[in-house]
Amino acid sequence: MIDLGIIFTDYTLQIVSLGSALLGIISGVVGSFAVLKKQSLLGDAVSHAALPGIALAFILSGSKNTLILLIGALLTGLLATWIVGLINKHSRIKFDSALALILSVFFGMGLTLLTYIQKIPNANQAGLETFIFGQASTLLKRDVKIIFIVGIVIIALIVIFWKELKILSFDNDFARSIGFSTKILDFLLASLIVTTIIIGLQTVGVILMSAMLVAPGVAARQWTNKLSIMVVLASIFGALSGILGTILSSSIENMPTGPSIVLVISIIVFVSIFFAPNRGLLWKKIKEYNNRKKYLIIKGE
Repeated sequence: MIDLGIIFTDYTLQIVSLGSALLGIISGVVGSFAVLKKQSLLGDAVSHAALPGIALAFILSGSKNTLILLIGALLTGLLATWIVGLINKHSRIKFDSALALILSVFFGMGLTLLTYIQKIPNANQAGLETFIFGQASTLLKRDVKIIFIVGIVIIALIVIFWKELKILSFDNDFARSIGFSTKILDFLLASLIVTTIIIGLQTVGVILMSAMLVAPGVAARQWTNKLSIMVVLASIFGALSGILGTILSSSIENMPTGPSIVLVISIIVFVSIFFAPNRGLLWKKIKEYNNRKKYLIIKGE
């Protein structure tokens, strides 16, 4: 049985829940723009591209300091984003194909480097593989502080460039026609996506982080047509999944936290898709039934 009250008595659970909730809020806010801009797959590519950065940061520094590893992940994530744009601009390869190519190449490089690291006669390298699936239970107070500070910067940038990002998300051509530099705005949004993914690697890992980025925005989109409400709902869904996922993993033996968080947000997505007013599948079926009924009445049948 899941004990919700445990979060008020267990200090470690409080730290992990707070970190997961903060990550959910940030992912919801940034992911909303990624969903509207149709850059959801970029998050998947960047999260996988972060793995070689983590491995290289360890090889060069010889340290498992979280900040150093995440800086390495950030650099390779930005590099992957730049290469995808380069391929898409200067070749006939489409954007989704470029993403798939970069994803597989960088992730393969990361696994190769991790295999090499495991053969180094140094016990210090143990545990790097946890970045693949995440290990939220290892979050410390300093990690939560990093997530909080970076999150404040990300949300502040979104507030400052709210109007520009809003126009860019819905109509790229119109943004260009009124004088906005779409290249700079695209780079800003991509950088926000990359940064959000990097700070979430320790919690849910490179494989599941893309789901954490996209799912809250997808769920929120089903409930509203207004961007501001969508962003707020996405952040609430993200925070809720972080807290409930952490409690779920602590209540069930051998249940990993990262997958639990993704499981909870996935349930929220499915509930939203089926039951959200106006956009929900159930609502559409009811509407179709009522329209058919009215049509038959008009025909006199």
